[in-house]
Amino acid sequence: ELLASRVKAAQLGNVTIVRGDPHDPRLPPDTLDAALMIHMYHEISDPYALLWNLARSLRPSARLAILDSTQPTDRHGTPPWLLECELSLAGYVKERTIPIARDQSLGIFRAPAPDSLPSPASMRARAVAGACRQP
Repeated sequence: ELLASRVKAAQLGNVTIVRGDPHDPRLPPDTLDAALMIHMYHEISDPYALLWNLARSLRPSARLAILDSTQPTDRHGTPPWLLECELSLAGYVKERTIPIARDQSLGIFRAPAPDSLPSPASMRARAVAGACRQP
């Protein structure tokens, strides 16, 4: 409600507020040129389902940018190696990682084609089998 009132007050006619779920942003398919996650990736309880659902909303040339702390996940961060591995399991392709501050980085990824997405269950199984162990 707070966001809706701010959008209305600013008269932002090109902004649509969508209430998503932790595993699904509930965005229309093939509508986004870019998505940005700021200091929240480490909070996602099911990243593979979220990445799968998000990919269906991204256009073929779209990018996903994730800004997060480089701290371990138990310290409210996502180390770049883990971020890169989890996104690669979902079919996203790393374009670059930009250090932002001493303990923050911005990862930029190219979206996978929706018809090439592995299922969230298969991504999760690969992760559990050790695909994303710390180097």
